[in-house]
Amino acid sequence: MPPFILPLTVGPLATNAYILADPDRGEAVVIDPGWEGERIAAAVQQRGWRLTAIWLTHAHFDHIGGVAAILRNVSPPPPIGLHPEDCWLWKIKGGADAFGIAIEDPGPAPDIGFYHGDILEVGSITCEVRHTPGHTPGHVAFYCPEAEVLFAGDLIFQGSIGRADLPGGDWDALLESIRSEVYTLPDETRIFPGHGPATTVGEEKRHNPFVSG
Repeated sequence: MPPFILPLTVGPLATNAYILADPDRGEAVVIDPGWEGERIAAAVQQRGWRLTAIWLTHAHFDHIGGVAAILRNVSPPPPIGLHPEDCWLWKIKGGADAFGIAIEDPGPAPDIGFYHGDILEVGSITCEVRHTPGHTPGHVAFYCPEAEVLFAGDLIFQGSIGRADLPGGDWDALLESIRSEVYTLPDETRIFPGHGPATTVGEEKRHNPFVSG
């Protein structure tokens, strides 16, 4: 059975949270639970799956805002993975206060430090961590080759790219991350972004106006 991918649009910024599951093994992870942690946890539990981890592409508030509620509603609480270069952002609740938005404190530092090239597993599904700085210093994407899927966070969107004007952002690094870590993937690879509709690598290489080459 192929991997099960359930997108859930959550919160005031319409963030895409994703449940990635191996139904045969009954295991799932949540990627970027930006809000509505109770709803996300319920979606996993209703299917009888065990939540084995929370994977974060980066630590902006609209991608971590639902973590605390998931930890409250899932037993045992799953470990949390984040690139160490985004831990400063985690400690200030993803910068929520600067936008006048309140989120629950996500708690202690994440349990797992993601690094470029790490191989992650959920059941029989394997995903590769790709360090993709530019939107934030510790931004990562998760590439699942067998499923031909990239969970891109706020790196690239359909016809657009992530912001680089927030603290820790770097425009040149963002463009290089897209060229080296997205555009080198097969054209048929589906991109599941942090906001907006899914797209493909080939579609963005042909039509994204922000990235050349």
